[in-house]
Amino acid sequence: MKKRFNILILAFMLALNSCDKYLDNTPLPLSVIPSESLYQSDKLVASVVNGIFVSTTTAGAFSGPTFSDMVMVSGMFTDELLNLVPGNNFDVFYKNNIQPENSPFWNDFYGKIYIANAALEGIQSTSANLQFKEQWLGECYFMRAFLYYHLVNFYGGVPLAVASDYRVNNRLSRSSEELVFKQIIADLKLAKNLLSDGYRDGSGNSSTKRVRPNKAAAKALLARAYLYAGQWQEAENEATEVIQDANYALESLNKVFLAGSKETIWSLANGEPKTNAYFKAFNNGMPAVLTGNQTPGTFNIFGVITDQLYASFEPADERLNSWVRTVKAEASATRPETIYHLPSKYSSPVNDAELTVPLRLAEQYLIRAEARAHSNKNTAWDDLNIVRKRAGLAAIQTGDIMVAIAQERRVELFTESGHRFFDLKRTKQIDQVMQNVSPLKQSNWKSYMALWPIPNVDLFQNPNLTPNPGYGQ
Repeated sequence: MKKRFNILILAFMLALNSCDKYLDNTPLPLSVIPSESLYQSDKLVASVVNGIFVSTTTAGAFSGPTFSDMVMVSGMFTDELLNLVPGNNFDVFYKNNIQPENSPFWNDFYGKIYIANAALEGIQSTSANLQFKEQWLGECYFMRAFLYYHLVNFYGGVPLAVASDYRVNNRLSRSSEELVFKQIIADLKLAKNLLSDGYRDGSGNSSTKRVRPNKAAAKALLARAYLYAGQWQEAENEATEVIQDANYALESLNKVFLAGSKETIWSLANGEPKTNAYFKAFNNGMPAVLTGNQTPGTFNIFGVITDQLYASFEPADERLNSWVRTVKAEASATRPETIYHLPSKYSSPVNDAELTVPLRLAEQYLIRAEARAHSNKNTAWDDLNIVRKRAGLAAIQTGDIMVAIAQERRVELFTESGHRFFDLKRTKQIDQVMQNVSPLKQSNWKSYMALWPIPNVDLFQNPNLTPNPGYGQ
């Protein structure tokens, strides 16, 4: 794996006059590898941990309308998003033609894992009396689990780097998916025990903002990990604890993604006030009617909802009105009238009015429904119908419960955190779905494409790292 960092440890920190720059809890840049001097106070530790959180929204997988954003590329890769500009950088994802040189997440996630590992070692070994030591440790364990959860879903079994010695990490072979999930679960158990019930800010103080993980966030991600690992009772137990927590409640559809939403279990922090990345990706001020030579590309909109996703909603589903936006391009000399449907979960141009939400309560109901269904419990229908009721749909009690849950996950969690791609893979539906849609995408789907390629440079640097099959590496 990639461990080719700029090692600026001591010289860089000395140049900053013993870290004075970071005493106000400014996030430490990820290009700076933390040294022992950074673990002598809560303020200095905060600068390291804050850097991990802030980096999730400033670059990489959750950065919005970029060619390395998870929602965009996984939506293009599957059947959620239509690429409007053939030949652009999204096209390799849309046409299922990812190559090692444009595999987007491997280095980003491992870079963040490296910093989390270094922070865990530094916090555990410091002799300083840290008031918020458990919080910092819990946050690092949580983020390491969060990052490995995404790595294993995109790449399959991956090297488990749980220390900061790059000489060791550069020689690690791949662990099985089962072992990776065991590590994810172990980290989240630690995080659950270390994190506080309430939310805290980047200084460790109590906060009403839900931008740092708390105990409930660890439980929510643990419920998801148990579900993916096929541990049904454990998944049900963790989801139940979150559902029964009075701090969380399903909101009306137009309030789900607001910064103060009670449905939010954990949202991503912005490093500075800004408009939500997915408002920019799918709205960006584009009017409801495009005239003249205007196209979605005029407003830097490159992806819209596919006909398949739009047709999957029941006609009475209120999510169509609240979470899907229709834009009409008027007929002109160069085009017929065209109707576009776009995700509209994030609809406000106001800075920080909406925050990206990786963990929310509706998913916990669907996790518990699926876990109960696997255990042949009729109460699975109850959880499913709670989510349906919020969407204005009638309760159902008959049919294939697993099909009903998969359908509900599709229309509830669309264009969120790669859920559609991951769900298709873990339920073994990926080949059937992709073979049906690949002719529409002008792609040639093969089963090996469900695992993305590892960058060539990392295979070259680590002789023990084996490639995913099918990519000619």
